[in-house]
Amino acid sequence: MAAAAELMLWEKSLGLSKGNKYSAQGERQIPVLQTNNGPSLTGLTTIAAHLVKQANKEYLLGSTAEEKAIVQQWLEYRVTRVDGHSNKDDIRTLLKDLNSYLEDKVYLAGYNFTLADILLYYGLHRFIVDLTVQEKEKYLNVSRWFCHIQHYPGIRQHLSVVVFLKNRLYPNLNANIHWLDD
Repeated sequence: MAAAAELMLWEKSLGLSKGNKYSAQGERQIPVLQTNNGPSLTGLTTIAAHLVKQANKEYLLGSTAEEKAIVQQWLEYRVTRVDGHSNKDDIRTLLKDLNSYLEDKVYLAGYNFTLADILLYYGLHRFIVDLTVQEKEKYLNVSRWFCHIQHYPGIRQHLSVVVFLKNRLYPNLNANIHWLDD
């Protein structure tokens, strides 16, 4: 999904009126927002944070200094590690690392839903939607987190729902199966 389209989705989910004008700059199509009363803003995370402030939802940027730093870290991760990557090996490594990180967390910043969760959800959607059932199970923590975020009110919008099975439909190959003889 193009960054400008993603920002318009985000703007809508924040309940902001659609008055912003977006354009894209350069080969990597970096989004630019022309503000009404000042200089233009450049970059996905800069514009997304600006929209959060416009909507008076600063809590999405983190509540404590530590949480704010974690949110910034994940926003940077989204732009540097997720965007522009489509190599399957890079994505597998990324999902493996994210899966380990989410092992003991509900959200990226711990126990609070933030802008980091939203932007990483948007950035990963195109990869997660193509995972097989077995791959989704391999990255169980990512799957749990992703499923939770996609059902958060107003976030998914027009993006397709990614289906996660709650129980396995195929037998556990390590289980001992006993057949009754008549």
